[in-house]
Amino acid sequence: MAKIFCVANQKGGVGKTTTTVNLAAGLAQAGQRVLMIDLDPQGNATMGSGVDKRQLELTVYDVLLEAASIEEARVTSQKLVDAGCGYDVLGANRELAGAEVELVDVDRREKRLRLAIDEVASQYDFVLIDCPPSLSMLTLNGLCCAHGVIVPMQCEYFALEGLTDLVNTIKQVHANLNKDLAIIGLLRVMFDPRVTLQLQVSEQLKEHFGDKVFDAVIPRNVRLAEAPSFGVPGLVFDPASKGAQAFVSFAQEMVARSRVM
Repeated sequence: MAKIFCVANQKGGVGKTTTTVNLAAGLAQAGQRVLMIDLDPQGNATMGSGVDKRQLELTVYDVLLEAASIEEARVTSQKLVDAGCGYDVLGANRELAGAEVELVDVDRREKRLRLAIDEVASQYDFVLIDCPPSLSMLTLNGLCCAHGVIVPMQCEYFALEGLTDLVNTIKQVHANLNKDLAIIGLLRVMFDPRVTLQLQVSEQLKEHFGDKVFDAVIPRNVRLAEAPSFGVPGLVFDPASKGAQAFVSFAQEMVARSRVM
């Protein structure tokens, strides 16, 4: 049965989408069956997975409104298949912004995604959900079906403040909606060891969260930043780059951790 993980952080611009698409590619490269779900109306994870959000006939919007199943709506980028790291994508576009309003009065509104994933969970080893940077009905749908949350964060002071808010949110969802939900780990991203403050915050994280901090560290890397403009993850754009190699290590760490969950 699939392990379902949300990639979430209520702070914007911390690399959630970059983490999601590169982890998906890394897991697929390691022989895992992966479904990536884009829950952000901007559709960046969709485009970064080699899928044109403007050409999609069905999206996660249709799945949340129960107008389509995941089997009907998922797509795969041939570019990624050819590169040896193809994974399925349940894409998103601007239509998804309307789902917030349309889900307000429907039954089981926070469990629509969970019910849809249940139908295909046996077909995957991992389901990764890219959440928007806010606690919305979309994020709540992601958290309600996940076994755990992967938190990408920069080692900066304001990131620590945002982490406190996220931990409180996860505790509330755990208490009221999803007893399985927990923080799987904190992933240090855009890391620059030359910056003293980042080293200090990194040490604080390890002291406070212990083994909840992933061993893998994603460096600040130009090639990872360039990859989305070519519609592929960094692992495909430049497999030899330091950023891509760091995500390969992170994918291996996720496979190892999932075995003992």
